[in-house]
Amino acid sequence: MTVTAVPNLTVRDFAPADEDAVRQLITAAFPSDREARLVHTLRHCGALVLEQVAVDESGRIVGHVAYSRVTPAAIGRGQAMQIACLAPVSVWPELQHKGVGTTLTRNSLEKLKECGEELVLVLGPPAYFPRFGFDAELAKKIQGPYAGGAFMALALSEDCLRDLPIEVAFATPFEDFE
Repeated sequence: MTVTAVPNLTVRDFAPADEDAVRQLITAAFPSDREARLVHTLRHCGALVLEQVAVDESGRIVGHVAYSRVTPAAIGRGQAMQIACLAPVSVWPELQHKGVGTTLTRNSLEKLKECGEELVLVLGPPAYFPRFGFDAELAKKIQGPYAGGAFMALALSEDCLRDLPIEVAFATPFEDFE
């Protein structure tokens, strides 16, 4: 477990009662409310695979991470692969760079692996996500609506690598980001 500058940080699954606090957090963490609207839509259309929050010792939600289902588009090799997309990870601006996002991301990736997810995709800062094993070179083997250095992939199982390259489709709410 990563040590953070936020004492007694607890990571737990999202609960319906967290919805308003998470919306406020995501809106504060990004320059617009697009990410908050994306998470809300993904949650309410049933596309989220995993959603977790980081809570400080006072019970305040200080971080949030969400993963949505990505569907292999091709028939044949890789069709049964379990693929998720990390989008987004959010931390209150005053608590960024204190280990909250790192703790959330590491914890959630471990849980995804335990749940049988095989591949995780992310569109995010190339300076941040490689520390978790995300790789832009691996992402070149995944054909979808995103490409470039900010599009990265992380194999959670060695078995999934044999089914690459693969074409994927993201959950419908992502169409607003294309």
